[in-house]
Amino acid sequence: MFSNAGKAKERIDSSTFDRLRTGYVIALGAIALAVISGQLLIQNFLKKQVNDSRVINVAGRQRMLSQRITKQTLLLSRGGAEDSLKMVRQALRRDLHAWRQAHRALQGGAPSLGLPNENTAVVDSMFRRLNPIFKALFFAVKEVADASAAKQSLKQGVVQEVLDNERRFLSEMDQIVFQYDAEAQAKVQQIQRIEWWLLVISLAILLLELLLIFRPAALHVRDVLHKLLHSEQEARGMAAEMNELYQAKEKSLQELRALNYAVDQAALFANCSADGQVRHLSEKLRQLLGYKNQKLRGHLSEIMCADAAGQKTIEESIQKARNRIWTGEIQISTHDERRLWLEMAVIPVSPQGLNRDLLILCSDITFRKDAQAEIERLNQERFEEQLKQQILRSVQVLDAQEEERKRIARDMHDGIGQMLSALKLNLDSINLDQPEKAKPKLEKLQNLTSQVIQEVRIVTFNLTPPELSDYGIATGLARLASELGRLTGSNILFENQHQFNERLDTVVETNLYRITQEAVNNAIKYAKANYILIKLSHSESMFSIVIDDDGQGFDPDEMELRSDGSGRGLAFMQERMQFIQGRMFLRSELGEGTRITLNVPLRKRESP
Repeated sequence: MFSNAGKAKERIDSSTFDRLRTGYVIALGAIALAVISGQLLIQNFLKKQVNDSRVINVAGRQRMLSQRITKQTLLLSRGGAEDSLKMVRQALRRDLHAWRQAHRALQGGAPSLGLPNENTAVVDSMFRRLNPIFKALFFAVKEVADASAAKQSLKQGVVQEVLDNERRFLSEMDQIVFQYDAEAQAKVQQIQRIEWWLLVISLAILLLELLLIFRPAALHVRDVLHKLLHSEQEARGMAAEMNELYQAKEKSLQELRALNYAVDQAALFANCSADGQVRHLSEKLRQLLGYKNQKLRGHLSEIMCADAAGQKTIEESIQKARNRIWTGEIQISTHDERRLWLEMAVIPVSPQGLNRDLLILCSDITFRKDAQAEIERLNQERFEEQLKQQILRSVQVLDAQEEERKRIARDMHDGIGQMLSALKLNLDSINLDQPEKAKPKLEKLQNLTSQVIQEVRIVTFNLTPPELSDYGIATGLARLASELGRLTGSNILFENQHQFNERLDTVVETNLYRITQEAVNNAIKYAKANYILIKLSHSESMFSIVIDDDGQGFDPDEMELRSDGSGRGLAFMQERMQFIQGRMFLRSELGEGTRITLNVPLRKRESP
């Protein structure tokens, strides 16, 4: 009977699992093929989309450079101090070179700028219309830039030519940027259609798997369960027969269990009567308890333990072991005054009622107990240290949050509050009975309102942007430079030197963003900087951010000695860097601008 049931069960298991295994392999293979195909298509599209966004960015930057070149040309045409004209001329030459280089790169590609040579025929035709305008504008600006002060009067016609061509260049460049954007949108729509088709294919695969694999498998499992239930009924009948045999052998098994335990732990053992009187102690147990050649007689508790608490525990274990095996851990004080931990088992070994003997088996677990105590002590110390570190981090976070609130309140009070006060005073001073006097005041109120709106936008943007949490520190800082430049009118440039696009720890990214934001705001508000450069770079082990400005600069030693709290911004920047285990370097001189360098170590992520 047992043999036939075992063979039937083996055949059922083999057949069931073979079918399920084959079905699941086919199902998972089809799904994996669909997923891998979709990923390959999407990754290829994302690579092209990165190139498209970089091309659109450079094309848009061409418009800005053309406007800046025109502005610098006008400044040169108006004349002025020789030193001022020299600086403008140098800036014009640099921008002219960058303008021409980007114009060529948009048409022929440039690995240094990350621009591929993938223009469509439509874009190429647009550039062919734009090239004559570009050349006329370029050589006209170059003529102004290379002209000396003595030939200033000869440049007016050239300046007019620059203005005319600049308007035509902006018009043509707008069409090129729009064409780039339209082509990028077309690619997005194409990948969306592909994704829909992949979704339809995946759903079709799942439907086929449901009909052809999972449903037949479920039906087969139901049949197998019916067979198993039948086998269970047969097994219950056999179990009833075996139960009687089990009860008959239970007493024998208990005795065998006691004998097996005695064999395994024979090193430390003792034998005593049911009332605890010692009959025999092993030699090793004698040595452990501190006895040498003494003839031992008396109660087991008095011989094994010198203190009252241990004796009581041993007596209780003897009482409990009269009808069943007792096991437990006790601490004893030996004859030579040593404190030991024993794992003890008291086993009744005779079936003759209350006259049965007791076998006491012991194991010395003192070392294990000491190790456990030491581990608990170390864990407690580690927990207390972690608690201290957590409290310290919490205090630092609270300080940073409080300082951020103070900074926002200071921006609101110093900027928006004062502007609103001026707005109210001007409103109160308007007399509608005198329209001629009221008109200039209304114009001034309009300017003040625009400034208030701009300051509110700046304060709002100083809060954490979504780009930081969604895309990381590189995108967040690029957005910071773009928005603050637009809101404040300052020239804020962002350069990702090695195209860093990895994610750092959230705390590290947030603190780096806040420090950079503080440095840029200081350069705008206090240093009166014209140009600010935020540059990212990294190596295998280090990530760096450098913030350069051409502002008024300051003396760092003097800033640290101030008692009015004006140097707290730098102090909190240092504290933030220490919190994320980074370093900050500051270099500044009066009239020479400021450079702040932030370095944080890059930790390699463990493979999942």
